Amino acid sequence: MRHFGHISPAVRESLFFREPCAFDAGSSSRMLSAALGATLYSPATRPRLADDVIKQTGRGVVSMVLCLEDSIDDAEVVGAEANLVRQFADLDARDAEAPLLFIRVREPEQISDLVRRLGISVRLLSGFVLPKFTEERGELFLEALTAAEAESGHRLFAMPVLESPELLHLETRSETLRGIARTVDKYRERILALRLGVTDFCSAYGLRRAPDMTAYDVQIVGAVIGDVVNVLGRADGTGFTITGPVWEYFRLQERMFKPQLRRSPFMGRAEELRTTLIEHDLDGLLREIELDRANGLMGKTCIHPSHVLPVHALSVVSHEEYSDAQDILRPERGGGGVLRSAYTNKMNEVKPHRAWAERTLQRAEVFGVAREDVGFVELLAAGVTD
Repeated sequence: MRHFGHISPAVRESLFFREPCAFDAGSSSRMLSAALGATLYSPATRPRLADDVIKQTGRGVVSMVLCLEDSIDDAEVVGAEANLVRQFADLDARDAEAPLLFIRVREPEQISDLVRRLGISVRLLSGFVLPKFTEERGELFLEALTAAEAESGHRLFAMPVLESPELLHLETRSETLRGIARTVDKYRERILALRLGVTDFCSAYGLRRAPDMTAYDVQIVGAVIGDVVNVLGRADGTGFTITGPVWEYFRLQERMFKPQLRRSPFMGRAEELRTTLIEHDLDGLLREIELDRANGLMGKTCIHPSHVLPVHALSVVSHEEYSDAQDILRPERGGGGVLRSAYTNKMNEVKPHRAWAERTLQRAEVFGVAREDVGFVELLAAGVTD
């Protein structure tokens, strides 16, 4: 699989200075953590889940979470587990291309139980999403995952969700973060990414952000995100990939802007599509994606397919960013210093900007580098499919 792999090679060539690389479920954890992109959540109760997975793969989705937790009623869990086993068997029998698949469980015991029940189709499973992760709960989850991996002989990753009240409340936040840090460091090789449960954070105070506001506009939430990145997202080799919070509005449907896309070649409709996006309430999502990256987050939790392409389009490295990163990381710059950017619009200071440059080239590897005259709107328009 690869990002933008669902569009034709000719169109990719016209968009990218450097195309996204190919990867699969067996790739290194470093590559997969950067490549998660827009992780699309789906309730595990969907009766045609295998069809949904294949359909979304064809639309550019590279990671999905099949949820047994908050997205379904408590009374539906047993039936949802059985449905997952059937749907995985269906996917395996079809031998169709599938994204990285994760199951969001409720309790540690579900991990070993589901791995056994999946049987041979467990080879389609990349890991588990672990809700309300704290040091105490996290240890139990990760012990169960380690045991299930050993029993099945199949590599399994964990994606803890940081969403507990202990993390949100100021008086317990520091110790909770230290405990989480101890746990994920102990199981470092199994942690693919850390996810933020911002909806639960807002719930603790009876809050809900409006579609024109980002998570960072809610000061309580913004403060927690900052502290999580401070402790768990450092660029000194001790940090982890932390993904952006969910965007919960989805009034925009692809059909709303497909008529515009059909009237003109994709490279000539930028202003028209930009206006359409803003009219249909994606402006808040776009601002939040940009703020995610500015605050050290990579990828995003998504609950609607219409969010996937914007996340991926804004994850592509611009030609200017790529040029700056390459200049900073040239071997002859190892001693430091300051240089004018090739675009002659900024200062690149080698030592302070090195970690940024390394992260940018990591993103460039999996999302590609756009051509000089290609921007977000062109990337988004090219990715829209029927």
